[in-house]
Amino acid sequence: MRTHLSRRRFLKLTAAGISGAAIPGAAQAQKPAVPDEFTVAAPVAIEVNARPIPSFDTSDRSRVRFGALEYRSGLILTSRFRGFGGLSGFRLDPKGERFIAVSDRGNWFTGRIVYRGREMTGLDEVEAAPLLGPDGRPITARGWYDSESLALDGKLVYVGIERVHRILRYDFSRGFTRARGEEVPLPPAARKLPGNKGLEALMVVPKGFALAGTLIALSERGLDADGNIVAFLIGGKTPGQFSLRRTDKYEVSDGVLLPSGDLLVLERKFSWLSGIGIRIRRLQLKSLAPGALVDGPTIFEADLGHEVDNMEAIDAHVTPEGDTVLTLVSDDNFSMVQRNLILQFTLME
Repeated sequence: MRTHLSRRRFLKLTAAGISGAAIPGAAQAQKPAVPDEFTVAAPVAIEVNARPIPSFDTSDRSRVRFGALEYRSGLILTSRFRGFGGLSGFRLDPKGERFIAVSDRGNWFTGRIVYRGREMTGLDEVEAAPLLGPDGRPITARGWYDSESLALDGKLVYVGIERVHRILRYDFSRGFTRARGEEVPLPPAARKLPGNKGLEALMVVPKGFALAGTLIALSERGLDADGNIVAFLIGGKTPGQFSLRRTDKYEVSDGVLLPSGDLLVLERKFSWLSGIGIRIRRLQLKSLAPGALVDGPTIFEADLGHEVDNMEAIDAHVTPEGDTVLTLVSDDNFSMVQRNLILQFTLME
């Protein structure tokens, strides 16, 4: 195991490469195999190994409270399948068990989190499959990589592809991960986002809210004239563009809507002096509107004094006991000195 200091050094040296509804049960896959390539041409079952992370604070292992979050458990994930990694979007079913994820190499990953009590112990029934385009071919055949964001709306799944500034909609009732993606019309401004700082977070507003049916899309670091982060309301009754106030050089990684109507935005930053930092801000959904500048308090912060990496995904579910659990997932950039982490916290406030 690397020491904290060596991991900090490795991450600082490589961080410049960091890119700026119920889920159906897994369909029957092929027998487990270990393809040689990063992407797959057809669905295949893979094995993922997990090593526990006993504590989140690397210097005080008894500490469990971090801002508004309480640490529950975490895992370091590895696999002999070279294409496992690059996890940039991650969504769970309402029970917090079955998941669907996308990697920035154009792969789906589906499977199940295994628990012992409230602690995660591993992943099971994991399957990798290619994201298919409208023509039924893997999107990578078109040169569409950087599948960075993911949103669920019942059987509909939305995937944002950063460098080419597109959103694909998949109807999972038509073959699960074998479904073909259909392009979602985007506002012209979304097509003009920076090449590697495009759409990084997607969320669909459910019924019961004023923005019901709207797809919220946050860019990673597309900036408006005032230096704030560009975001969009797509579809719904009041489509348009708004901004998220940018502070302390943070960039958007992902976001999740809570049943309460709060929106949690996961952000990260990097500097050569301090390394990687992550935070979560809480916004009010009702503050989102065309032309609005939205902001909210920080409820969680962490850096390399904690068990973090390039955290790119966040989701939430509610336990039978009524706990709101946040799941954070990292993108290892397929680097030998970065890690695939999955962390869970209880939201306490």
